Amino acid sequence: MHSPALFPLASSPPAARAARRALADLLVAVSQALGRLALALAERPASQVAALAPRQVEFHADAGAPEGALYVDGQLVALLPGVSRL
Repeated sequence: MHSPALFPLASSPPAARAARRALADLLVAVSQALGRLALALAERPASQVAALAPRQVEFHADAGAPEGALYVDGQLVALLPGVSRL
């Protein structure tokens, strides 16, 4: 016979076992949902995935750069006249 200390789940009350089972079922369901979401994202065209990516924003107020130049993903989007720092 096994010691209850080595196998505490075997001697736990039925309510505790039911709660653990419900939690395990919930975790499995969430895992499956996340798996489906990952597959859906993986099937998107690269252009759609790139649209979800964070943007790289740069501000230049250096002597060699146009004064107050604001770039997003390497594209000049604005010149901020009179602004030397952000």
